[in-house]
Amino acid sequence: QVQLVESGGGLVQAGGSLRLSCAASGRSFSSYAMGWFRQAPGKERDFVASITWSGGSTYYADSVKGRFTISRDNAKNTVFLQMNSLKPEDTAVYYCAARADYSRNYHATNRGQYNYWGQGTQVTVSS
Repeated sequence: QVQLVESGGGLVQAGGSLRLSCAASGRSFSSYAMGWFRQAPGKERDFVASITWSGGSTYYADSVKGRFTISRDNAKNTVFLQMNSLKPEDTAVYYCAARADYSRNYHATNRGQYNYWGQGTQVTVSS
């Protein structure tokens, strides 16, 4: 069982940056691959980024590639999403998710592949 709590969301102007954090409680955080998803009003929850259990491999949606960076600190049971060059279309509730996975470089991009979810944090980018 893993509990996830996101933080770091807020209001930022276009071109600005935010760093989201997702703190995990429970054992064996390092055995979980982690992902970030986002959901804008009236839209589906979409994949943003993922990172393998070791942090050795990352994967991004095309819409955020080159602007967002996912990372993790297994000693602190935390995963991060650094978001730079933010655009109004990045506005959404951002969720972190976990799945038990020891793959070195497989990345799950479907929300149904993740077992645990946080409550979400709102990110609003003004133009």
